[in-house]
Amino acid sequence: MSKRSMSNENQNEISKPKKHWSMGLVESMKDAELIYKDTERIVVIRDKYPKAKIHFLVLPKDNISSIYKLTSKDVALLEEFGEIFKLIQKEHKDHLNAGFHAVPSMQRLHMHIISKDMVSPCLKTKVHWNSFTTALFKPYNDVLTELKQYGAIKEIANEMYKTLKTAPLKCNQCSYVPKNIPQLKEHLLTHV
Repeated sequence: MSKRSMSNENQNEISKPKKHWSMGLVESMKDAELIYKDTERIVVIRDKYPKAKIHFLVLPKDNISSIYKLTSKDVALLEEFGEIFKLIQKEHKDHLNAGFHAVPSMQRLHMHIISKDMVSPCLKTKVHWNSFTTALFKPYNDVLTELKQYGAIKEIANEMYKTLKTAPLKCNQCSYVPKNIPQLKEHLLTHV
């Protein structure tokens, strides 16, 4: 291969715009290794960075960026999310929760289905923990009810977000209050 053709190949690679990390879910929806279930309107993928032993993401094929873009027209879609959750519950003996982050970091609406054990090497920070164990995690049924009642989902206040993401650690299965994440992770193993 000539230097010129190598140079052109490198130039092509360089000129391709890099996608922002927050768009990663859209790419993951196409990854056969990650896909767990696939319907006409929904894809369920295994979370690439699971925060518990069982951690799935339920995503619409339609481009809806977050729960705050849902309207009353999307009630049927959200009900389909619930049907998928029921199917996955039947497949696993673990206690599973379903819900949405009040402040999602990734583009594309996605519902987490996650086991309550929260045992994972990917659970590393207080923000990770609090995003699943405080009001930063909006339960599926609450979101569906709010959407049916008001036709939209109200955004969390910025001050409330700041308070919840820095809230003290507390076990999600008992009253234990650890000093840090390593203590919490060690304690969580006692519940498994």
